Amino acid sequence: MNLAFCLYKYFPYGGLQRDFLRIAQACVARGHAVRVYTLGWEGEQPDELDIEIVPARGLTNPARYRMFTELVQRDLAVRPVDRVVGFNKMPWLDVYYAADPCYAEKAAARRGRLYRLSGRYRHFSAYEHAVFDPESATEILMISSVQQPLFERHYGTSKTRFHLLPPGIAPDRRAPPDAAEIRAAFRRKFDLADDERLIVQIGSGFRTKGLDRSLKALAALPDELRARTRLIVIGQDDPRPFRVQAKALRILDRVAFLAGRDDIPRFLLGADVLIHPAYAENTGTVLLEAVVAGLPVLTTAVCGYAHYVEEAGAGRVLAEPFEQSTLDAALADMLMDDTARAAMSRSGLTWAERADIYSLPERAADVILGDHR
Repeated sequence: MNLAFCLYKYFPYGGLQRDFLRIAQACVARGHAVRVYTLGWEGEQPDELDIEIVPARGLTNPARYRMFTELVQRDLAVRPVDRVVGFNKMPWLDVYYAADPCYAEKAAARRGRLYRLSGRYRHFSAYEHAVFDPESATEILMISSVQQPLFERHYGTSKTRFHLLPPGIAPDRRAPPDAAEIRAAFRRKFDLADDERLIVQIGSGFRTKGLDRSLKALAALPDELRARTRLIVIGQDDPRPFRVQAKALRILDRVAFLAGRDDIPRFLLGADVLIHPAYAENTGTVLLEAVVAGLPVLTTAVCGYAHYVEEAGAGRVLAEPFEQSTLDAALADMLMDDTARAAMSRSGLTWAERADIYSLPERAADVILGDHR
């Protein structure tokens, strides 16, 4: 079978992009050909994929996306495929991977009436409608059970078109047999003493992930604890406004900003707490990556995967509505209570042995290839 995968942009450290690549490779492993249409590709290009860089131009993102879909359609008319799979919302898809939340809900809940008159709103609303309209035949791969009722309410989409996938945690995120040795080497490299605490926040989109909240929580720690606590932030985003915030909070010397990188498992093994106080998060794959590595998690209930943290007994999930003082207290408690953190770590590792949280690429390939019925 010949497949076309459509993705606006690929870069190595995005959660959507990692899922896209693993699903494509799962399809190739079953003997099918995958042609990728994208506006840009950063990093190494896998030999097993036929990658087409689409030269779409436009003064705005919506204009570029419209030209992208037009150019892809033209090429598919000349070189047809059996299935078209989209990882962003767009027309004429056979299968859509729903990594993004419901745009109609977000616009209704967070934007005023004037926004819904804008060209940006008309574009993204139309592209979402093309996927979820009751008359559409697009099959929908869902990664968040929280989002499905929102799409059903706004569009009247048939339940039969939704396919809820398990999380797709990469096996290399699990704690290996030599985890203790890796942790010790990591902490030596970063000059972390035995009594020092390391918090990590991992993920692109610093504002949405709640980095401002994390900085405030670090600044609110008791003086003695703050003096022996460090925060490492990893992600593809502009750190400058958060450096300014950290400087104003007088904690800049306790914070390091790193670009996206390939050795995330070392940080998960070397840290003491993963903090992820997101404002909005469709899933939150990094939460589960921390759990299976044995790293206690502190997060907010808005994250689609937060319930797994509670199920695993592997951290703290803060209820909505969010209160900064609650985050401040929870972070201090977790950093001071070594016994509780150790129990969370053991509980997460035990849960990771039996939980179905690894098979997303295979289950997605089943739907794309029509093997799920």
